[in-house]
Amino acid sequence: MTMHQNEQLTLAEMRTRQTGTVVGVLGGHGLIRRLDALGIRPGKKVTKISSTLFRGPVILRVDNAQVAVGFGMARKIIVEVDK
Repeated sequence: MTMHQNEQLTLAEMRTRQTGTVVGVLGGHGLIRRLDALGIRPGKKVTKISSTLFRGPVILRVDNAQVAVGFGMARKIIVEVDK
C-alpha cells in the first residue's frame, strides 16, 4: 500500500493564495536563521499572498503576519501544498 504524498513545491513555484506547510529550507545556517526570525521554519503553515513578475519579492502570510522574502530565498523554501 503506497501512501499518497502531497505535492512539494518551492515557495517561488506556489500559486497565489495556495497554502501549505514548510517542510524544509535548502540553505546554510545564515539563511535558516534569517527565515526563522521571520517565523518561516519547518512545520509552519504559510499562504502565498502574491508575487511580482520577473523575480520580485514573494509575499506570504505566516502566523497572521505578512512577510516578504526575496525570490532567491523563496526558491529555497520547500512547502508541501495543501490539497
